Amino acid sequence: MELWDAYDKNFILIEGVTLKRGEKIGNDVFHLVCDIIVRHTDGDYLIMQRDARKHYGGMWEATAGGSALKGESPLQCAARELFEETGIRANTLTEVGRVVDNECHSAYVEYLCVTDCDKDSVKLQDGETSDFRWVDKGTLINMKKDELITERMQLFIDELKG
Repeated sequence: MELWDAYDKNFILIEGVTLKRGEKIGNDVFHLVCDIIVRHTDGDYLIMQRDARKHYGGMWEATAGGSALKGESPLQCAARELFEETGIRANTLTEVGRVVDNECHSAYVEYLCVTDCDKDSVKLQDGETSDFRWVDKGTLINMKKDELITERMQLFIDELKG
């Protein structure tokens, strides 16, 4: 059973409230989710294809990420999720934005990881992703809505705006 801390819409921890994955979350209560977009020092971005068995299976996403576990800070969550889903250990994660999704009861903290890792060293997490590739900025920007599910990250990366 996965346990989460509860947050309000301003990303403030609600003391004494624990959420359980799969259980209904009350109004004005949110669980913390961290997304990380990965940019290589050569300018390419990492995209990963979602496992066919998952929601949005087969679609590409430009982020690694997931829910913060109880007691985990946003930065700790981001570093853990990045490593679990890609095998990349981030020396630096830069927060680039925050979004609240009322419908999903999720409070997203968005990060940018810039890495010089060996591009072939990406390790996919079984059951999460089935493929990966590195793409340039133009390719990422021009991916269509029916193939890229994490479009909102484009709002936070300065070089991808406008």
